[in-house]
Amino acid sequence: MPSLHALANPARFLKIARPLTPALFWPGVALILFGAWAGLTQTPPDYLQGETVRILYIHVPTAWLGMAGWSGIAISSLSYLIWRHPLAMTAARACAVPGAMFAALCLITGSIWGRPTWGTWWQWDGRLTSMLLLFFVYLGFIGLARADADRGGDGRIAALYGVAGSVLLPIIRYSVVWWNTLHQGQSIGLTKNTIDNSILWPLPFTLGGFTLFFAAIVLMRMRAMLATAKAEARLRRMAVEA
Repeated sequence: MPSLHALANPARFLKIARPLTPALFWPGVALILFGAWAGLTQTPPDYLQGETVRILYIHVPTAWLGMAGWSGIAISSLSYLIWRHPLAMTAARACAVPGAMFAALCLITGSIWGRPTWGTWWQWDGRLTSMLLLFFVYLGFIGLARADADRGGDGRIAALYGVAGSVLLPIIRYSVVWWNTLHQGQSIGLTKNTIDNSILWPLPFTLGGFTLFFAAIVLMRMRAMLATAKAEARLRRMAVEA
């Protein structure tokens, strides 16, 4: 099993990432399709929310991955600050766009779900507001990392931002506990669920599928970034030699 320091070598990383990308992507797509089919056709409507409860099969995975994406940025940024491995910063940048996309999908699906449930598209609720802030923090990281790379920076500022932004994660996680607002409390836990199993059982399929899909997208982006960096380095050498 390669160590983390060994994987920090781009050549070793690419050797593993190339076959791993489709191995994650296609099972992820299959699980998403199966979970969505099961959730739409094989589960009963909720006794209170009716058919609208089916949006949970998309909403819960997007919420999880919106937060997990920033966790990946924070861990990669911290690794970069400690060990100075450029590949760690590449991983952080690769997580940013799909993470922002899933955070946005979480907000959109939550708004769609909230309209018939709460009677409004939006509420300045603790969970919704903190998730919206995370989305904006994603956009800030994307812009900062891009600007830093364009000016030839070492990535330290973006990495510090990536670590600092992680303060939002516990706020999002415990917002339904700390503030008594419209958003329901924790419905799904490791030991106890408030959602009946007849409705809940397709969720692990979409949750696992979207997670594999997310990981595959991150690997694709890392491979593309490394290829771009390699091509740019080659062009610079050619310009010097010309």
